[in-house]
Amino acid sequence: MADENLMPSRTDKPTGKIVITGAAGLVGQNLVVRLKDAGYTNIVCIDKHPANTPALARMHPDLTVIQADLAHDDGWQDSLKGAVAVIQMHAQIGGLDWAEFEDNNITATERVLAGMQAANVPYLVHASSSVVNSMAVDFYTESKKAQEKLVDACPIPHVTLRPTLMFGWFDRKHLGWLARFMQKVPVFPIPGSGRYIRQPLYVGDFSAIIIACLEGRRTGTYDISGQQKITYIELIRALRKTVGAKTPLLRIPYGIFHALLSVYALVDRNPPFTTKQLKALVTPDEFIVIDWPGIFGVPSTPLDEALSVTFNDPRYASVVLDF
Repeated sequence: MADENLMPSRTDKPTGKIVITGAAGLVGQNLVVRLKDAGYTNIVCIDKHPANTPALARMHPDLTVIQADLAHDDGWQDSLKGAVAVIQMHAQIGGLDWAEFEDNNITATERVLAGMQAANVPYLVHASSSVVNSMAVDFYTESKKAQEKLVDACPIPHVTLRPTLMFGWFDRKHLGWLARFMQKVPVFPIPGSGRYIRQPLYVGDFSAIIIACLEGRRTGTYDISGQQKITYIELIRALRKTVGAKTPLLRIPYGIFHALLSVYALVDRNPPFTTKQLKALVTPDEFIVIDWPGIFGVPSTPLDEALSVTFNDPRYASVVLDF
């Protein structure tokens, strides 16, 4: 955490317009639900995904949903006029082409920040990532570092949040994909020993932190890690228990696992798990754990409870989007 600066405290919910970029992504979809549950109604959602953006509009017909590519399209800037805050969550997370990461994490951010300044938007919540502190070197890590530097240089009052790996409703990748994969295969492969430390963060908690920032106008940079450290194999066991699977776990040497992912990437241009993500998985990172429950007034949801809500909630547990 870099600092704990606060703008004047407020306890009322802003009645002005809130604009969310990347609103059809994993965090955005979860955040929209929780903003509405908290009483927010004047929300503009921007995303370019050709399937998930219309799906977001269908689930929330009461909101303004704009399908646009922030790196190339124009016209979406008009939606920033009169906004009291922007929540910036657009990001390229997976993929094999650097140009996609440059467009979505760097160029799009430059354009959003310029649009905010032109429209005199007074506050920004920026969703960065814990990978900026990672030892991993890949397209996602390097582009997120560049994105955060752009935000740091921005004169608009802002807070930067660096979450670790998140899970929650609507997840095509990460734990959502692993849970579905686990229920379809006779054995579940674990790369290497599986004893890599993970710090999974429940997206419901992260959404509550974003809302706390909106209402308190907090500024600074905060590392938002999952409060519980757990090995990858223990996380998979907890996931297996939650979804009621009986699939046995099978440890596979790292090299063979890497080769299998490489072959899969030849037939799927948007694989849910890539060799670069495998490398990041086994990189021995342990991220700082701050007292974000105390700082933001957001209780940390226990892992078992968060997994249960994610995979058993009657409203959204069965909704899978194409991230």
